Amino acid sequence: MLGVGIIGLALLASKAAAKILYAGVAESGGEFGTWSPTSDPTTGIPGTFGKEYAFISKPGVDVYVDENKINLFRVAFLLERMCPPSTGLGATFDETYFGHFADAVNYITVTKGAYCLLDPHNYMRYNNPSQQPYSGSVIGNTSDPTAATTAQFGAFWGQLAARFKNNKKVIFGIMNEPHTMSTNLIFENNQAAIDSIRKTGAKQLILAPGNAWSGARHWTEDWEGNSPSSSSVMHKLKDPLNNTAIDVHQYFEEGGSNICTISAPVVYAPLTAWLKQHGLKAMVTEWGAANGTQCAQYVTDMLGYVANNSEYIGWAAWAAGPLWGSYSPCCSNGQSWGSLEPGSKAADGGPSLYDTVWLGVIQPLLPKKLQRTGISSVKGVAS
Repeated sequence: MLGVGIIGLALLASKAAAKILYAGVAESGGEFGTWSPTSDPTTGIPGTFGKEYAFISKPGVDVYVDENKINLFRVAFLLERMCPPSTGLGATFDETYFGHFADAVNYITVTKGAYCLLDPHNYMRYNNPSQQPYSGSVIGNTSDPTAATTAQFGAFWGQLAARFKNNKKVIFGIMNEPHTMSTNLIFENNQAAIDSIRKTGAKQLILAPGNAWSGARHWTEDWEGNSPSSSSVMHKLKDPLNNTAIDVHQYFEEGGSNICTISAPVVYAPLTAWLKQHGLKAMVTEWGAANGTQCAQYVTDMLGYVANNSEYIGWAAWAAGPLWGSYSPCCSNGQSWGSLEPGSKAADGGPSLYDTVWLGVIQPLLPKKLQRTGISSVKGVAS
């Protein structure tokens, strides 16, 4: 199992000292351009690079690596663009879309020497991204004849992993924010992905999500649409290389507001206890805060919490990206404060989230020592 006995025992020796290995930012844009008020599944598919979608701004990546000294980028992409619905989810890729994605990944990992977390931004759904995060058929849902199968999901991951298996600085994120589905099905899809990735010979770090948007605060909870709890099953995942960690997200505000109320030390405690119980590690790959001083302490508390608890190996803040403009990716209550993209501005020309949240709060708390070399690993650089 993924807990003590298969993965857990291999991790116990590394639990003595807390250490953040990976820290950085999410790059959102590869999933853009598909929204349709009429739920038209063809909207923005395949899309035009640089217009409907784009993965990164290379100058922005330069700033984050050269000036801010981060070592992690989480790069979002869309399954319906990578695997066109005309051929279905699986091993057949749209080579134009993949080529642009690979260019972004290689710029981050080869040119800049940072790590890149591959992020299929699909909420464990496929075939209609027009009203994400709710549209599309749940992957593996055998009662839906239009749904992609768990086997197809595994085939997709086998193909993607095969293409990046020799890039030591890639991290495989199985899926962004599964929600409102059977947690057992998420487990099955996760296991299929792990199996397919390892069959290619890829040895890099894998991140496995849970239910309820993979939320830290809901990890141990059980309710309709989030049943059974993620904590009751995810420790049973099997990875022959013991190099899988848990992928969690957590914001500080409720319902898209700009008021922070959710304290990391409080809501992370049950998850941390579960990780400790099973000898597991986790990465917080999506979190964010509003533009203003009210949320600053919440950010400080969260980054301090994960830095001081050895169960956590990394984090990525939401979000930068070349297409946000003055729009804010989170926590704005409809206000346009810009994004975490360097050089972005609020709609009124004022400072953006990059200026106020990243430079003002996050940057001073960035760990001074991050993993800079070697294969992505739950334990850090292999000896």
